[in-house]
Amino acid sequence: MTETQTSPAPVRRGVPLWAQILVWLVLVVLLVIVALGLQRAQQGTVQIGDKIPDFTLTLFDGYTFEGKETVSLADLEGKVVVMNFWASWCKPCEQEAAELEAAWRFYEPTGEVIFLGADYVDTEPEARQYLAKFDITYPNGPDLGTRISQLFRIKGVPETYFIGRDGTLQYVQVGPFTSENQIRQIVNSLLEQ
Repeated sequence: MTETQTSPAPVRRGVPLWAQILVWLVLVVLLVIVALGLQRAQQGTVQIGDKIPDFTLTLFDGYTFEGKETVSLADLEGKVVVMNFWASWCKPCEQEAAELEAAWRFYEPTGEVIFLGADYVDTEPEARQYLAKFDITYPNGPDLGTRISQLFRIKGVPETYFIGRDGTLQYVQVGPFTSENQIRQIVNSLLEQ
């Protein structure tokens, strides 16, 4: 007679409660992040009349604003701000570079208008070559982590935002300017307000 010995069935233990809770928390957090991203995408770009939240642009070496290596929107209160998003790889940006620089040189002595350039998704060596090629002298810096472009919710480059003395958005130019005169007309209308 043979005796068959059966071993007891292995005891299956479920996933510990703390691990289940952790997995569900991670899933909820991911869903919230996706929902916020979708909501932001549906908002579109900032709208005329919107108050622009304060931001700080770290400038490229060799570029300063009032002797500082950073400039924030709060520093510019009472001035008209021309905020241009550009990139060295952007051919339409090249089309407007000379016009923006000429307009900047026209308004710079007055101190009433400040031009800012935010280099979007670029590398510093190429960005510096672009600035040198077009002899750009107004304050420029990289949009580190695309924080500023996300604030404005830009769709691409070039895009230029005209911010009034009170910090509200007054005009948006999507695509390149065709002339210095086009820029000056917009700025002049804001200076008259």
